[in-house]
Amino acid sequence: MPERIKLTSEELGLMSLFQNVSGATARDCVLDPKLERVIFVVSKGEMGLAIGKAGATIRNVQQMIGKQVELVEWADDARQFIMNALNPQFVSDVRMSEKPDGSKTATVVVDQRKKGAILGKEGRNAEKARLLAKRYFDVETIHIITPQ
Repeated sequence: MPERIKLTSEELGLMSLFQNVSGATARDCVLDPKLERVIFVVSKGEMGLAIGKAGATIRNVQQMIGKQVELVEWADDARQFIMNALNPQFVSDVRMSEKPDGSKTATVVVDQRKKGAILGKEGRNAEKARLLAKRYFDVETIHIITPQ
């Protein structure tokens, strides 16, 4: 986790609760009041543990917190992390670029038929990816495109 990220006592408490219930390691917790959800970044390889059999663990955590809970598996590479945030099975490619002013942009290539699933209801998946990519990798913009 980058040094500049500071967690509140509420976020730390939620991480502790999540870890106690799921047994998975939460690397970060992001409260998103705009979409009334809590996003946990889970250590690589622990997504199954975090979700639980038939989603039982994640449902249990949601009931305890009283909010929608979303999970993203950690990756050290910005491209892979963005894929994880959006759903790697629907993403064909992620291209990273940097403008002369130093700002970073990610271009995500998805199949036209899967674009809705990638964006999510009201764009919530795209917003989650943007929020987390900026938080960890200073990616300012994420463009989601379909091949021509």
